[in-house]
Amino acid sequence: MTSDPLIIAGRTFRSRLVVGTGKYPSNAVMADAHRASGADMVTVAVRRVNLDDKSKESLIDYIDRDRIFILPNTAGCYTAEDAIRTARLAREVGLSNWVKLEVIGDERTLFPDNVALLEATRVLVNDGFVVLPYTNDDPVVCRKLEEAGAAAVMPLGAPIGSGLGIQNPNNIRIIKDQARVPVIVDAGVGTASDAAIAMELGADGVLMNTAIALAEDPVAMASAMKLAVEAGRLAYRAGRIPKRPHASASSPMEGRIAAAAAGGRAGA
Repeated sequence: MTSDPLIIAGRTFRSRLVVGTGKYPSNAVMADAHRASGADMVTVAVRRVNLDDKSKESLIDYIDRDRIFILPNTAGCYTAEDAIRTARLAREVGLSNWVKLEVIGDERTLFPDNVALLEATRVLVNDGFVVLPYTNDDPVVCRKLEEAGAAAVMPLGAPIGSGLGIQNPNNIRIIKDQARVPVIVDAGVGTASDAAIAMELGADGVLMNTAIALAEDPVAMASAMKLAVEAGRLAYRAGRIPKRPHASASSPMEGRIAAAAAGGRAGA
């Protein structure tokens, strides 16, 4: 898919699949899954990175930084202030000035606090960050995040880690139709068909973690997700046929051999 790259804030990515780093059975399995996915952007929770003692093993050591771009995220932050502080810390230690911005509003559902998310987006954009906010599948909120300077918007397909798939496909379509920045479906993907559907709806990319990390075979699932994202993107670009309430013959009726004529020849 290198002829159809994902471009965010002027940076080009070969793959439209973004993967995470949490919940894997081991760091070695994570690294194998990353390779199988073909992803060249991986999101890392700043809170999970050892920022103090560089002599100790870190999950960062298992990410091929020559090939993969690290996108720090503010997972676990419940206030705008905490998310802003976490993003700045990631930049200070040299991770990146890009951030997947998460401000959680509810501990049980892990739905975002969109008011705090907007506040943090404005602050970090003004502070020179490339901000990719994780938000609800709300077209109005996505528009406001874009107006606040977000480099992409990342609406959820379903609650984080739920595996429910795309719950509100029409919302994703509306968000994509109005957006002037990339739209990356983030959260809720359970299997390859979910990823393909997200791309067929017009999403510019899909971000996932749990669906790969907790699969029975994470490496095989990573390969499946790679193919699903590519297939969904190709289908979207190809343009699906319109849905019809009735059948439509696959073979045209024009030019067919008349049954009567065929019968006459058979009896000759």
